[in-house]
Amino acid sequence: MNIQHKKLLVLAFLLVTGLGGLGFRLYDLQILRHEEFRASAENNTQRVIVREPLRGQILDVRGNPLATSIPVKVVCADPTLIGDKQPIVAHALAPILEMNERNLVERLTPRIRADGRTNRYVVLKRKVSLDDWAAVRGVMTNLTFGVDESKLKKKDANFYKYLRRSAVFSEEDQLRVYYNKNLASHVIGYVGFMSKTNATKVASFAIPPKGTNFIPDDAVVGKNGVISNQVEKVEFETGLNGIELMFNKQLTGAKGWRRTEMDSSRRELFSYRDQDVQAHNGANVVLTIDVGLQDIVETELAEGMRKNSPLSISCMVVRPKTGEILAMASLPNFDPNCPGKSPVECLKNRIICNIAEPGSTFKIVPVSAALNEHVVTLNTMFDCENGAFFYNGKTLHDHDHHRLISVQEIIKHSSNIGAAKVGIALGANMLYEYIRRFGFGRKTGIDLPGEVSGIVHPVKNWSGVSLAQIPMGQGVAASPLQIMMAMCTIANKGVLMRPMLVDRLVDQDGKTVLVKYSPQPVRRVISEEAAREMVQALKTVPTKEGTAESAHMDNFTVAGKTGTAQKNANGVYLKKYFASFIGFLPADNPEICISVMLDEPRTNGYYGGKVAGPVFKAIADRAVNYLNLKPDIQPELEPESTNSNSTLATIPGIPVARPNKKE
Repeated sequence: MNIQHKKLLVLAFLLVTGLGGLGFRLYDLQILRHEEFRASAENNTQRVIVREPLRGQILDVRGNPLATSIPVKVVCADPTLIGDKQPIVAHALAPILEMNERNLVERLTPRIRADGRTNRYVVLKRKVSLDDWAAVRGVMTNLTFGVDESKLKKKDANFYKYLRRSAVFSEEDQLRVYYNKNLASHVIGYVGFMSKTNATKVASFAIPPKGTNFIPDDAVVGKNGVISNQVEKVEFETGLNGIELMFNKQLTGAKGWRRTEMDSSRRELFSYRDQDVQAHNGANVVLTIDVGLQDIVETELAEGMRKNSPLSISCMVVRPKTGEILAMASLPNFDPNCPGKSPVECLKNRIICNIAEPGSTFKIVPVSAALNEHVVTLNTMFDCENGAFFYNGKTLHDHDHHRLISVQEIIKHSSNIGAAKVGIALGANMLYEYIRRFGFGRKTGIDLPGEVSGIVHPVKNWSGVSLAQIPMGQGVAASPLQIMMAMCTIANKGVLMRPMLVDRLVDQDGKTVLVKYSPQPVRRVISEEAAREMVQALKTVPTKEGTAESAHMDNFTVAGKTGTAQKNANGVYLKKYFASFIGFLPADNPEICISVMLDEPRTNGYYGGKVAGPVFKAIADRAVNYLNLKPDIQPELEPESTNSNSTLATIPGIPVARPNKKE
């Protein structure tokens, strides 16, 4: 074989080997690694853009908005499209976004991520108004860089074009707004951002299969609203307290999405749009709260705060027959538009989160129980030992020196010794049973987060004097809500109701009722007869002879109970007090029950009748007019004056008769 044939064979071998290698390479790329490269190509072009639903409103019972959402923008940037022009872009955007220029330069600078890719997505600012976003677009469109772009090569000219058009972009967002600011803030709650890191889950939902209509509620959203397997950590808005938290799922709604393809400049290729599923907006939550009544309550609480200088002051207005909460407030409170500006203590709803010994308001429990068990009647007499009662090694005291008084007078004068003797007559086991029946030592089930159960020790753990102290409101701990619902039980003819804060869920138009909530009786605690007798005793409290004359009303019969509970720290009673008054009206057919509680009042005394009673009356006087309640007491008419010198008698149109105001 000559040398030419040898060269031909070698050339043929090399050619066959090269073609074989090329064929194997093509087989490897197109067959063996097809899925890998297909996924990579789709990741670079195909996008599933998540459509966030509009968060539902929170409304009062009359339809007034307490919390609503308005459309805003998240301003973002692609640092790879900015080149070295960060200082120019930052200088233009800083005044509009109200951001530090140096910080903006850092955000606009490209970064190499852990996976070796350059970061093409960075959030510059959230919650940007539509007007400010329009200003950003205007600035970017008219941005100049000190060069004559008409003389540049096409590649360089395109750099500036894409920088202006695509380097800074926006995402849809919404801003939660509370127009009434602090009003009912502990009920409404607030929203905030939470972070989620879950790369595996993100990757598994990177591109929903064609023909499917499914995006999981907890899907993680990445850059530009896109579900991407490159996302490591994202932030999402959620309810963090109050109704915003408890009804977060209903308020949030369901995500929609659009499956499409993008070009390198982030522009959608509409002809490749594959799926377009609309978001399902969240439901509106309609509360039982009446914003008008809530405003009355918070205004009068602020005045009570000013006059008495307590650490805090709280109030609830409840409809006893249904358990509906018409108003709930605790001061100091906070502005849910910016909760971070308030101390943490102000964010807590003290009505459901704080517990303390209830004091004399708790006397309704042993007396109601004893009446229900026919252990006593309202006329049963007890010797109150002239103000000092020695029991099992401990002396119990009254604030007055009473001798023989009836059960009704025990309530009227709030006798500690009298209540103790009623509890002793009832017995430990029966007393404990009724404490639990009234709902103490367990949560009420209100639709708010953070509710506490209180403290009720089993009988086996009682001390030698517990049977006498507990009827006085010592040795147990309860939340203001629990005490309120116990009083409402008496007002509701002996039936305990679950506190009701949400009336219904409706759609965004407010026309379709999605869920309607009904009043929920928990249990019958005492008989109607025992409740009626208890009401009769409680009507003697807001009188001249009772402990809450300041809570007396001219046109409505009030039934209620005062409380002055000494604060306890580590078993030691301090010279600090909780002062309270809880009353309902009209007493024999109650429409509303109002509780007022002050923590450590420091001026004007500390007795419940002295400091809480006037606040109750101020709220009640305005509430009955606002709710247009019918008085159960008709004002007495003064006889017509025969004095010819009387101004009222001589001016036509001016009535002589007027309410007889008591001193």
